Amino acid sequence: MARDDDPGRQGTGGRSTAWTDPACPVARTLDLVGDRWSLLIIRDAMDGARSFTDFQQRTGIARNILTDRLRKLTAAGLLTQVEAGPGKRRPYALTQAGKDLFPVIVTLRQWGERHAFEPGETHSVLVDGDGAPVPDLLPVAADGSPLTSDTTSVRRAP
Repeated sequence: MARDDDPGRQGTGGRSTAWTDPACPVARTLDLVGDRWSLLIIRDAMDGARSFTDFQQRTGIARNILTDRLRKLTAAGLLTQVEAGPGKRRPYALTQAGKDLFPVIVTLRQWGERHAFEPGETHSVLVDGDGAPVPDLLPVAADGSPLTSDTTSVRRAP
């Protein structure tokens, strides 16, 4: 694997990549949000967290780590700071790129509901606006048939 400081391993926007396959979208995505704190910050922003204090209280993350992750997520274009009134701190808001992670967060949540809890163990449930549990997100082909790792393959884009 290449080192982070290898000048020949630059991603989009000049971001350093440390992946053996820099053309892989999964590797690039993990470079941006692949640690637990980044995804929890994105999750909490989707749930209404806006301030540094909101994120710290919801996650329990150390201040120095939160500062670093907020800076990285903002630099990557997933969060932005919006204007606030005079003398007030600028709150964070998801950008469209950050909002586009919603299906990823939902899929991780649903996987966790199935595999990270013992049967009958209490956990939270994502519900829609009417209070009904959100149906499982599953990839489907153009004809509507279910897709799995057995029915798909990766092809290099030109």
